[in-house]
Amino acid sequence: MNEDQSKKRLGRGLAALIGDIEAPDESGQAVAVAMTSDKQVPIELVSRNPHNPRRSFAEESLEELAQSIREHGLMQPVVVRPSPVNPQHYELIAGERRWRAAQRAGLTRIAVVIRDVDDRTALELAIIENVQRADLNPVEEALGYQQLIDDHSYTQVDLAQVIGKSRSHVANTLRLLKLPAAVQQFLNEGALSAGHARCLITAPDPVHLAKRIVQEGLSVRQAEVLAAEKPDEKAEKRLPQEKDPNIKALEQTLLDKLGMQVVIQYGNKGGGDIRIRYKSLEQLDNICRRLQN
Repeated sequence: MNEDQSKKRLGRGLAALIGDIEAPDESGQAVAVAMTSDKQVPIELVSRNPHNPRRSFAEESLEELAQSIREHGLMQPVVVRPSPVNPQHYELIAGERRWRAAQRAGLTRIAVVIRDVDDRTALELAIIENVQRADLNPVEEALGYQQLIDDHSYTQVDLAQVIGKSRSHVANTLRLLKLPAAVQQFLNEGALSAGHARCLITAPDPVHLAKRIVQEGLSVRQAEVLAAEKPDEKAEKRLPQEKDPNIKALEQTLLDKLGMQVVIQYGNKGGGDIRIRYKSLEQLDNICRRLQN
């Protein structure tokens, strides 16, 4: 089997290797793959994968998961492979957030699923798991794609087949790496969405515009208008004026209370909307619980 055939086959088989994510069956339909633990191992024998595309782990989210593990145990095992540097140890493929939270919770042993795979497949598995769970921020996703391109000679078409995304999604995500470091940091923090960031790629001054988007809570459409403006045009006339200090103070109060960024936008007739930006499914669950209560 040549390399191109192998990459196409991996698009179907990787999800089944990792388990617990949507894997396509022979008809191409997504089916749930159950994942059961191979065994329990001392948690100190498991180390993180230095090539894991995920770099950011929200402190609040980790603590919430750690508390859940203290109360209910670890509900889902982590996926590991034998360590390339120490055969008696294991290296994480997927589940680093669960592994970190388990250590916080004081677990001495952790349930693992063992997969004997090479570096390339381990990276593919990590990217697929994180992308399908929406755990990666846009910059982390782009860096993971770029690593497969640089280290394993993937094309954008190969990546699209393996991760189950369109080629345009892969191309647009990779373009985010062209943004200045300051803008990428806003993406890492969740202050900017991928939609905002794509507007900034062609902006004359992406850093200045990124700061304005964050400070004023501008929508993607408003950001597109600003990014398309020529330097001598007065786009400010068509955009919201400086936000009322009382509204800013209320946003800060809600941020302190929820631990999540809150943007309040209001109209001339007294109406408006509130947007709460969450960084993980745990934060979304927390919001839903509060609203239901």
